[in-house]
Amino acid sequence: ETKNDRTRWEYLPYSMHMAGPREAIQHMMIRKNFGCTHFIIGRDMAGSKSSVTGDDFYGAYEAQDFAKEKGPELGVIPVPSLNLVYTEEEGYVTADEAEEKGLHTKKLSGTKFRQMLRGGEDIPEWFAFKSVVAVLRENA
Repeated sequence: ETKNDRTRWEYLPYSMHMAGPREAIQHMMIRKNFGCTHFIIGRDMAGSKSSVTGDDFYGAYEAQDFAKEKGPELGVIPVPSLNLVYTEEEGYVTADEAEEKGLHTKKLSGTKFRQMLRGGEDIPEWFAFKSVVAVLRENA
């Protein structure tokens, strides 16, 4: 949403393979080969669940921890993405803070978001910037 000549956002057409922390390292390496110096890594990146039990194969922050460990060796600075949620009372806060304070969080699943996007429904501004929604709709 802000112009910064020192930052460039780019889309890398590469599918996730749900291979957990090792896949996070692979993504870091690929992006380094494209000239990136930093890599934003989310909670549970490339995580997957057991088809039998539904349990997570990897811990929620395992990929972030592995990236912190391997970042110096790869020459890429991992930037962990905080697990932010939107609350009615305070706007954006971390999920831990919302839970500690007993705040009411608003949620919108990825599946519901995609359905709303395809259906032309209004996307709440707390979930996505209008400019991002416009680009997604133009390129759908």
